[in-house]
Amino acid sequence: MVAQRVRDALARLPVAPLALAVVAAVLAFAVSTLLFPYHSTNHDEAVYLQQAAMLLDGQLFLRPPVAEAFRPWFFVESASGLYPKYAPPTAALFALGELAGSFSYALPAVAAANVALLYGVVREAFDHRTGVVAAVALLCSPLFLVQSGLFLPYAPTTMLNLAFALAYVRAERTGSTRWAAVAGAATGLAFFSRPYTAVLFAAPFVVHALWTLLAALHERSIGPVVRRRSATAATGLVGVAITLGYNAVVTGSPLLFPYEAFAPLDGLGFGRRAILDYELAYTPGLAVRSNAEVVGQFLTTWGPFGALGSVLAAVGGYATHRRGWDWVQAVLAGVAVSVVAGNLFFWGNRNVLGSLGDPTDGLVATLGPYYHFDLLVPASVFTAVGTLAVVDAARRSLRDWVSDGRARPVALSVLVVTAAVLGVATASAAAPPVRENAELTDHYEAAYEPFEPSPPADAVVFLPGPYGDWLNHPFQPLRNDPGFDGQTVYALEERPFAVVDAYPDRDHYRYVYRGSWSPYSTRPVTPELRPVQMVSGDALAVDVRLGLPEWTESVTVTLSSGDERVYYAIDEAPAGGHTDFDVVVRDGRVRLDGAGPGAGNASVPLNGSVTVDALVDGGYGAGLTYRVRLPVEATPEGYRALTPYRELCTDLRNCGGEAAYVPGAGPDGTVLNASVRTVD
Repeated sequence: MVAQRVRDALARLPVAPLALAVVAAVLAFAVSTLLFPYHSTNHDEAVYLQQAAMLLDGQLFLRPPVAEAFRPWFFVESASGLYPKYAPPTAALFALGELAGSFSYALPAVAAANVALLYGVVREAFDHRTGVVAAVALLCSPLFLVQSGLFLPYAPTTMLNLAFALAYVRAERTGSTRWAAVAGAATGLAFFSRPYTAVLFAAPFVVHALWTLLAALHERSIGPVVRRRSATAATGLVGVAITLGYNAVVTGSPLLFPYEAFAPLDGLGFGRRAILDYELAYTPGLAVRSNAEVVGQFLTTWGPFGALGSVLAAVGGYATHRRGWDWVQAVLAGVAVSVVAGNLFFWGNRNVLGSLGDPTDGLVATLGPYYHFDLLVPASVFTAVGTLAVVDAARRSLRDWVSDGRARPVALSVLVVTAAVLGVATASAAAPPVRENAELTDHYEAAYEPFEPSPPADAVVFLPGPYGDWLNHPFQPLRNDPGFDGQTVYALEERPFAVVDAYPDRDHYRYVYRGSWSPYSTRPVTPELRPVQMVSGDALAVDVRLGLPEWTESVTVTLSSGDERVYYAIDEAPAGGHTDFDVVVRDGRVRLDGAGPGAGNASVPLNGSVTVDALVDGGYGAGLTYRVRLPVEATPEGYRALTPYRELCTDLRNCGGEAAYVPGAGPDGTVLNASVRTVD
């Protein structure tokens, strides 16, 4: 008896949707760990992971020991501390994954939920068969595959939107007030996560809700409808209230959203738009052109089955129209309209593009049109309808042309061919972005090699700032614990002595690299993790040795501190040999010793760090520059300095962060040694 009940229960399980959800989970985990082990070129991932760690520690604010050296990317300064520009629901999902063992565990859960929820919605709108094919179509979308492996908010917010859609439809089908309340809670949480995204998705459902409310009022049977609408509105407004309450806590005003506090002009609408040092005039014409390109890339590359899926979706829309629109089907089609039209007002769709008209430029080339992620819902639905319409038409034709005995094997052959065609279309669409992301990951793997298999323990690592004074932009894997007390602490070298004072008992390192950091460059950077030591005394000296290639004709040295600088030439520079001199800090001034006649009289007042540039000139445009920069400051006891920076600049455009001296990286004969010591 019990065994029979178990068999009956198993027979009722939606095996195909469950299997597809498992496939989605496996793919998301594989993409996350194999394709994006160091995260993507969208540095927002580090923001959400930092925020997730904060939530696990019960913190809404970061309070670093040295504010200038520990500000993460996209965090806002306030009197209470640093807070992220994003709302916490997405980070909370990732935090649940960490509670289960790893942040990465959240991604397969979200992917599986999206597939299962889409199946549920489409089953309600059409039937079981269409729901299964729609789930397959979603799985075969390059945008879904890539974004499901990233710590970004688009897939999680769509999960909440699909939960809202399924609960709303179930409430309407069954008359259940409970389902209506669930729908409101889901869309309220989606609003907390990404307000505009939630509004665009919910807009067609709101239109349906108002239409049916008016119809019920006209028929004087308004009671059940009002109860459902009230339940949805009540729980939905709870989400809105939580959003406004969170705003009040972190920004000080319920109507000031964190993203607006970070960049007041980073909002919806047309006109001047700006974030940090980047701004543009976002006109309606630019909006139409940008969004046309973004949607075009969705239709040709990133949607289900690539361009073939767009053709099938058009067939599906036509087939649905021929049969007559059910209200759920019409609402799902309306989502496509609201998402496409609504995104015209958001300038972010211009920013995901690089050069207009070049599909290989910008974030869209590797990460897809992610602001249109919700467009996958109607695209998958009508692609499924179109696919089945084509298959059914083929089946009817077979019955007319093939005998009954041969109909089954021929039909099976048609299904196999159809699956193969769709598979090839998906692979063709997904291959370029997957290949490009894999190449970027290879670059990242080379860049983070000094931190493998693990970063130095009980240490502070100073990081460069190629994109400005931010942590995790671009170095996403190198994140701090919320208490800034992890085994490895990462800091910018802003106020370096304050950082050393904050961590006096730790070892200190400096992460440097040679080459252009841009992951789109043809070669990865050459990195190095160098120990940093502090030296203090009444006077300090830096011993400098420069190697001179055989073609050297002259060497000119520039000594600077603050705005003051002096120039002089090194006489009788030995080509093919080396030259040595000292940089001496004493009595409030900086001078060079041993660099040739008259150099000892050339000095500058100490005003911040000290920089020495040595131009090695070979004539006829040949040459290179050695750069030594000494972080130094005066103290009541004298001076203290950190291990100097060393750079070999064969291209002055890379001098100042991307030209770290690495033995063997420059022309033959190049050597640069520089160490600081106390002067007796």
